[in-house]
Amino acid sequence: MTNLQKENIDKIIRPILRTLNGKSPEMEASAVMSRDGMSVASVLGDGVDPDRLGAMCAALLGLADRTANELARGELKLVLLHGSKGVLLLVHVGTTHVLAVSAKPGINLGMVLMEAKKTAAMLANTM
Repeated sequence: MTNLQKENIDKIIRPILRTLNGKSPEMEASAVMSRDGMSVASVLGDGVDPDRLGAMCAALLGLADRTANELARGELKLVLLHGSKGVLLLVHVGTTHVLAVSAKPGINLGMVLMEAKKTAAMLANTM
């Protein structure tokens, strides 16, 4: 992919991510990456490296995929990481990309899940 193609994709996807982040004051950040961890576009907080986030999310997805297969849970749909300082939700965008959404601990998880799934579907049609 050329730099021009990357810039064009970023210009299309970042507004979608900003809209997602604006759904709630508790939504902190979002990013789209390939399943192997390459950052495509992101709206992240200061100090968050999109490439490092992509690598960590790819590792989480790899382990979750293998675990779902080992336990016969079927095709992995999402990963939810719920910590004392917030949540991270990873949702598939088609078969090749992933949407990561980070939110504060007080957020309604149902709303995050619903908005992330809607956004992932929108992104799948865009990419």
